[in-house]
Amino acid sequence: MFAIIIRIMLSVALQAGGQSIRMGENKALKPFLGRPLIQRVIQRLTPIADELLITTNQPESFSFLGLPLFPDLMPGRGPLGGLYTALVSAKYPVVAVVACDMPFVSAPLLVAAASFLVRDEADVVIAETAEGFEPLHAVYRRVTCIPAIEAAIQSDQWRMISWFPKVKIRKLAPDELHRYDPDGIAFSNVNTPGEFAEAERRASARSAPGTARG
Repeated sequence: MFAIIIRIMLSVALQAGGQSIRMGENKALKPFLGRPLIQRVIQRLTPIADELLITTNQPESFSFLGLPLFPDLMPGRGPLGGLYTALVSAKYPVVAVVACDMPFVSAPLLVAAASFLVRDEADVVIAETAEGFEPLHAVYRRVTCIPAIEAAIQSDQWRMISWFPKVKIRKLAPDELHRYDPDGIAFSNVNTPGEFAEAERRASARSAPGTARG
């Protein structure tokens, strides 16, 4: 039985702050099927975004996108600082935060997660896979998450989930993940040239004539 999806105003924040050390070049700008990878991610998320913004410490590199760009409010704090910046900079009460290197980011999954957050009065709706939590493909409630993250940073904690005990976490169940991400690839990211090439191959096959998804 399908859950009822509650449509709410949603900010979508793309994190483009990684150093791309293993890629050897800025992976967000690396051509993916002929255009920068970040443009593919943006195209997949635009239909669900009432606001779309990018957190980056290289705003000059992303100005061509014509989107609001926000540098870290707490420089040097890594991904947790980027998450804090995304939530503080967003306009709407519920924020989907996504890494810019996820070619198969799932808009339906994020919409469902936002709906579950409201319905279940949660502060974070997130998947937990075999690799652990997926904080860069998750949905957050600004009013409760911002002070919790701020406190974690001030107490010199660095882990992306170090502040989770302070808020209400709602994990996505396996059947929910399968329903909205049936191929199980929404959380796939690309860190190396090999992973990038494999993702391109997969995306090209999925967009070929006769296939259902891109």
